[in-house]
Amino acid sequence: MKLTDFKVLAFDVYGTLIDWESGMVTALKPLTDKVSQNLTRDDILEAHAYHESTTQRWTPNKKYFDLLAVVYRRLAEEWGVEVTWEECQAYGLSVRQWPAFDDSREALAYLKQHYKLVVLTNTDNTSFSGSNARLDVHFDGVYTAEDVGSYKPSDRNFDYMLETLARQGISKKDILHTAESMFHDHGPANKHGLANCWIYRRHEKEGFGATMNPGEMPSYDFCFNSMAELAAVHKAELSGA
Repeated sequence: MKLTDFKVLAFDVYGTLIDWESGMVTALKPLTDKVSQNLTRDDILEAHAYHESTTQRWTPNKKYFDLLAVVYRRLAEEWGVEVTWEECQAYGLSVRQWPAFDDSREALAYLKQHYKLVVLTNTDNTSFSGSNARLDVHFDGVYTAEDVGSYKPSDRNFDYMLETLARQGISKKDILHTAESMFHDHGPANKHGLANCWIYRRHEKEGFGATMNPGEMPSYDFCFNSMAELAAVHKAELSGA
């Protein structure tokens, strides 16, 4: 199997193209600065992962920026800090400011020359528009949790993407699902019979950070530590290296 076997790259965005862990930690500082106990970066991210996935499960129709406001409140309650609803809402609106990984824009610009690029993202359209501006690429398909009415790892999100792409004549075998999260993306990709590429952004860190532990590790067809590495391997395949 080669990267050049595919016609479509289906991307997760947050954790893969956008450095959501750094974005979260920065935007949570007004809260974490008030916490009496000593929280490590991974303590913060793992607590966020729990409350985010739980809230997504209970309220799958809630827009992501509204959902994050609830997550902020749950974190404040867990850590014994008083917050206002306005502070919670401000955190929800922070997604648009979360930074892109340094290599995302250049890699996407290169890959756009060779593939259709689509996104399957656990966010809302307003938040994604801010992130898309940072990535500076036109995606051929944008499928948000707001569009679908559920959050990955729900089967509905993958079914929605596959049905929409099938209408364009794109079959499952043409798609390489490209993502960081084992929980949100690679487990469901395995279930849906999609070839998958792990962008292992946390390769120098332990644990799963801002995503839940998937339990049994899903399988993957490709693994790269960055988007730049993916693009470089694609170039090498084209050159016959």
